[in-house]
This record gives sequence, structure tokens and C-alpha cells, in this order.
Amino acid sequence: MDVFKEKAVLYGRMIKITHSVFALPFAFTGAILAASGVPSLEKLFWITVAMAGARSGAMGLNRIIDRKIDAENPRTAGREIPSGAIRVRDAAFFTVISFAILLFAAYMLNPLCLTLSPLALFVLLLYSYTKRFTWMAHFVLGIAIAAAPLGAWIAVRGTFDAEIVPLSIAVVFWLAGFDVLYALQDVEFDRSYGLHSIPQRFGIRNALLLSRTFHSITWVLLGLTGVLFHLNFFYWTGMAFVAGLLLYEHSLVKPHDLSRLDMAFFNMNGYISVAVFVFTSLSLIRW
Repeated sequence: MDVFKEKAVLYGRMIKITHSVFALPFAFTGAILAASGVPSLEKLFWITVAMAGARSGAMGLNRIIDRKIDAENPRTAGREIPSGAIRVRDAAFFTVISFAILLFAAYMLNPLCLTLSPLALFVLLLYSYTKRFTWMAHFVLGIAIAAAPLGAWIAVRGTFDAEIVPLSIAVVFWLAGFDVLYALQDVEFDRSYGLHSIPQRFGIRNALLLSRTFHSITWVLLGLTGVLFHLNFFYWTGMAFVAGLLLYEHSLVKPHDLSRLDMAFFNMNGYISVAVFVFTSLSLIRW
């Protein structure tokens, strides 16, 4: 039992399981918007399973593909694969099982989810290579995470509908905005290794400006979502809260002071995704 627990902790670290707080609340937001309330427990269960499979597989795949880069980067050299804590073949087996779980969950949800699941896998695979040739990698990751609300909507409705598009695009810009902040840690390494990112291409000061612009677009699109779904006072209270979180997040990071970057990356963005879900839920409750 202790060995199993140690393995679980090890693989949980590899896939950064705590970062599930970024995408999963947006999946639930897409689901409750699709249902105009609380979806069935069966739908919520299989959406959660699909999200777990997709995220675990995506992280495992990324760690395998990036293992040589991670080994060269002092910040990531201690990760599980480059450090030897997890063997490549074991990580590959974990990744295959995770993606199999995603496909099975898609099958259990509805035919359209199953049909679109290979596209989701392709985007997840593509992301792991994009930083090798384009600074637009942040947006590819954003598109991958935007599958959370979009996929959950399709899971509940069984159709692709225009109403969910603004929320999905909001997630693209939200993710790209904070992934730019995350990439600030590796500017010098990326330049020396020939990797691409917005901070590497445009410099730290311009990267911060672009991140703020992306998050401004995020807020506008979240507002448009509220208008399209006729959400009430609770939602707009939440949007005011989200605006405050975004402003505070960007106040934490300065061009010459990145010491609070971890707080800006993890804490604030976790709060933002949860806030969108909570206040959307409150808006859809029938009082």
C-alpha cells in the first residue's frame, strides 16, 4: 500500500494534479450553461473522467516529449522523468491509459464527443512541439484548455452551438495571458536553447503588456457570455470579482521583479476559474 501511495504521489507530481483547478471549473461552467442549471450526475461524472484522462495524458505526453529540454533547464531538471524517478516507458504507459480513459468517457457521453476526441488529442500533441517553432505556443495551449467548456457543452447538449464560443475563446486568451507570465521564468534558457515564447520574442516588458491585453479580452468575452445567456446580478458580481483578481494578478509581476510570479500564476488563476464557475452557478439557480 505504501508503494502504491508513493507511486500515486509521484505521478501526481508529474502531471501537476493541483493545476487541475485551472480547467475543470471551466468544464463545469460549460456544462451548467448547456443544461441551464445542474446537469445529470451521470453527465458530470463522465465529464470529470474525460477531463482527468485528457489532462493526465496531455501532461504525461508533454513530459515525455520535453524530457531532454527539461534535463537541460535548471528549473525543470528535477522533474520526474529527467531525474529518473519515472522511466520513459512507464510514463508512456500512463499516457496511453489516460488517453484511453478520455476516449472511453467520450464514448459514454455521446457520439459527437467521441467523433471530436481525436481532434482534441491532436491539439494536445501539437502543443508539445509548438514552442520549438513559434511564439504562438501559448495560444495552442489555450485552445487545448478551451476544449474544457466547449467539450462539456457538447457532452450535455450533443451539439456544437455558437453560444458557447465566446466563453471558449475567453479561456484561450485567459490561458495565453497567464502562460505568458509563466514563460517569464525561462526567457534566458529559451533564448539559449532556441525555444520560442512571447517573452523570448518580444521581451519581458512587452510580454507583460500583451498578457494584460489578453486578460482584458478575456474579461470582455466573459461579459459577452453573460449577455448571451442572460445571466443575472450574481454573474456580474462575479465578473467584478474576476476583474479585481486580474488586476491584482498583474500588480504582482513587474519587469524587474518576478519574485511573486508563482502566486500570480497559480493562486490568482485558480481563484479566477473557480470564481467564474461559482458565480455562473449562482446565476443559474432558480430562486
